[in-house]
Amino acid sequence: MSALWTRDAAVSATGGTCAVDWAASGVSIDTRSLEAGDLFVALSASRDGHDFVGQALAQGAAAALVSRIPEGLEDAPLLLVPDVLRGLEALGVAARARTQARVIAITGSVGKTGSKEMLRVALAGQGKIHVAEKSYNNHEGVPLTLARMPEDTDIAVIEIGMNHAGEIAPLARMARPHVALVTTVAPVHLAAFADVAEIAAEKAEIFKGLEADGTAIINADIETAAILEKAARGFEVLRFGVGEGHDFRLLSCDVSNGVTVVRAITPMGEIMFKLGGEGEHLAQNAVGVLAGLYALKADMARAAMALAGWQPPEGRGGKQHILLGPEGMDGSFILINESYNANPASTRAALQTLARQSGRKLAILGDMLELGETAPALHEGLAAHAGGIDVVHTVGPLMAAVTFENRGITALSADRLAAEIGRQVRAGDVVMVKGSLGMKMALVIDALQKLGDAEG
Repeated sequence: MSALWTRDAAVSATGGTCAVDWAASGVSIDTRSLEAGDLFVALSASRDGHDFVGQALAQGAAAALVSRIPEGLEDAPLLLVPDVLRGLEALGVAARARTQARVIAITGSVGKTGSKEMLRVALAGQGKIHVAEKSYNNHEGVPLTLARMPEDTDIAVIEIGMNHAGEIAPLARMARPHVALVTTVAPVHLAAFADVAEIAAEKAEIFKGLEADGTAIINADIETAAILEKAARGFEVLRFGVGEGHDFRLLSCDVSNGVTVVRAITPMGEIMFKLGGEGEHLAQNAVGVLAGLYALKADMARAAMALAGWQPPEGRGGKQHILLGPEGMDGSFILINESYNANPASTRAALQTLARQSGRKLAILGDMLELGETAPALHEGLAAHAGGIDVVHTVGPLMAAVTFENRGITALSADRLAAEIGRQVRAGDVVMVKGSLGMKMALVIDALQKLGDAEG
């Protein structure tokens, strides 16, 4: 197998220096996930990566990208650059330049990671596919994803996120996509933006990275679609949603028994396919993904069949059956894990999906963060969407102030609710946990899983 990076290629890309020869088969920024043969990138965020260079080399790293030489490693294979992050960016740019891959980039307030994973599943078997891991979508994650891309990649899927203005355009220019998809625009990160229109303008910055013959894919149903349309002028534009006249139009979706059956109109005619997850919002995301597949010139029929094997990413709506008692002799309950993150749009969608379930329905909602001055009103707005829920337990001061008619426990922290939740759940229940990552809702998930044995 050929090396992903040789010393000479990495030196050429970064302008750095290295006296020791080496070849790397991967790129890592974390010793906890580093594999033998990786190039270790000593980034300095919450902790200085230079403190872990010796450990990385001891674990089998081929070399390390550094801005200073740690004591005792003067003779080690170290690629020395003035700034480690800029060095990683240079590797990403060089990796993108040397490949002939078709690249699709995805952004949006909601649905980025799910859509990215739909593309991963749909494109399986259609060439050599390179897809961003987890939610690697920021100023470190995008160049890392690009730096890991093999030269012989056929299609690459890059996720691009933001939480303040000015983030998306540099990352999009680095990725240079042939296709750019905006899943939706919603009130997220309002602590950094004046309104949703400003968020749309920032999301539209992804089109600044499009190749000259690129395709912009736009959710045409949203109120800020005109902002996206204006930014996409000069490119081919594909529109998706439920509205009449869209290039990719959702006709219907049937949600039941762990799957969503989708009917859609495309430029190739009507298509029906199945998703391995429940939710009308998933169907809408999938129609946008169809547009992306079409723009990539993928085999649409094969891709649509493959989507049945897709499952929501961890913490984004996956279901588990928790068996109570030995071998489930005391019954079971269903746990819907939405604990990774939350904003008004995704929380409304999660409540809608929960309301469709059979059995007693419990929602456990944590505060939605980074909403600025609008936070109290956006939280209160959720009360109107909880009518189909039997009990709503909450975590955090913002959720505590919401006038849920079906309110259960009000806790200020996830650990406090986790200590009490076991007494609130019984066999036959469907329990959904949703909240911003900073609310540590995973503690509640862990407490619920420990009530029995998890299946699925």
